[in-house]
Amino acid sequence: MQNLSAQKFPPAHYAASRGRILIVDDEVHAREALSTLLEEDGYEVRNAPDGFKALGVLREWECDLLVTDLRMPVMDGLELIKKARVEFPKLTCVVMTAFGSVENAVKAMKSGAEDYLSKPLNFDEVELVIARAMERTQLRTELDRLRQGSAGETTKTQMIGNSMPMQKLKSMIDQVATSRATVLITGESGTGKELVARLVHERSDRADKPFVRLHCSALAETLLESELFGHEKGAFTGAANQRKGRFEEANGGTLFLDEIGEISQSIQVKLLRFLQEREFERVGGNQTISVDVRIIAATNRDLEAEVRSGRFREDLYYRLNVIHLNTPPLRVRRSDIAPLASHLVAKHARRNGKDIKEISPEVLATICQYDWPGNVRELENTVERAVVLATGSRIESSQLSDNFGQQHFVPNDEIRIPGSTLEDIERYAILETYEATGGNSAETSRILGISVRKVQYKLKEYRD
Repeated sequence: MQNLSAQKFPPAHYAASRGRILIVDDEVHAREALSTLLEEDGYEVRNAPDGFKALGVLREWECDLLVTDLRMPVMDGLELIKKARVEFPKLTCVVMTAFGSVENAVKAMKSGAEDYLSKPLNFDEVELVIARAMERTQLRTELDRLRQGSAGETTKTQMIGNSMPMQKLKSMIDQVATSRATVLITGESGTGKELVARLVHERSDRADKPFVRLHCSALAETLLESELFGHEKGAFTGAANQRKGRFEEANGGTLFLDEIGEISQSIQVKLLRFLQEREFERVGGNQTISVDVRIIAATNRDLEAEVRSGRFREDLYYRLNVIHLNTPPLRVRRSDIAPLASHLVAKHARRNGKDIKEISPEVLATICQYDWPGNVRELENTVERAVVLATGSRIESSQLSDNFGQQHFVPNDEIRIPGSTLEDIERYAILETYEATGGNSAETSRILGISVRKVQYKLKEYRD
């Protein structure tokens, strides 16, 4: 543990602010040191030397979090919080005190503070408390936004999350949506591949045309062929009438083929022909049909490995993989978990007629630390269960399942449990996360729950 005032902070640059913070302290050096610390962590920071100037800043500058010293002349921290909460009732407040007594902490909480810090400040504790307070602020903001809109206000697909991996994905979607190119979406189960496909369709010039979905692994080969291409009357037993397939249904729009890695070799051949010539025949028919359909395919399989093994045609793979989009798992975008959870709480609260306003700090900390092997689908199931079981206005730990969060560490070729030191595990976690975030120190720190300076220090140590 290190004393805040003793730290020197190297310059750093961030793509986006993690939130706005106002620091109030009559001690200039302490105020400036804390401002520098939080700026290095990616926050937008302003400061004030006393309560009166702080109120003036708040009236001109909308901020997310007020961090104030408890003992100040003229107007102390408790009075500042009381006045600030009257004018800005949704403002989150944290107090700092050199005394750190239970009595002071209780007074601060009664005045409207949500947490407190003891002086001299320790930067690990500061970062933890600030991050926790900011998560609660963002969660409340998201819930308020969702409550203001009606359930049927919009039919447009929403992609929740502003982490670096999600920013890159959104940027790619915007770039490719207006093209006619075939898109291949890859990613683990539950990461939202269909949502990405819908976004591509909605942002294209085909948005007013059909978006047709087919889950390829859900049907036997003969049924899948009929579903895709349609069939003529009498084409097979039970074919009592002519039937159009999904290609014809999607004419002018988009056909989303989910789990494309599951289709048989014979279906692969027919799909390849369509991608090459944009035409097909119905099952049992000889009339060639041409349609204007954009194909978006998705899979959680490694199609390159499937090609090498001979289970998937190489020529079809390259036809599908004109544009490649990858949906990141939740464990590499932990900063998105809180806003995602708030979105899902609001969604399922509406569906179940519940008035749930927040998630408890304990639950929020738990879900943000969990790896979510089932990704967004698992998160949604967990949230829905908690909403159904909730008896009050917020989600509590008792509403999580008894075995929630029980996960096992899966080692790679270099890391063994037991067998690896904590230093080895830390090195592996930092380097793998740093690579996954495209070399972004701020995003790496958010995902791992450590300070940006520690990430930068460790990276320098590993290079040396």
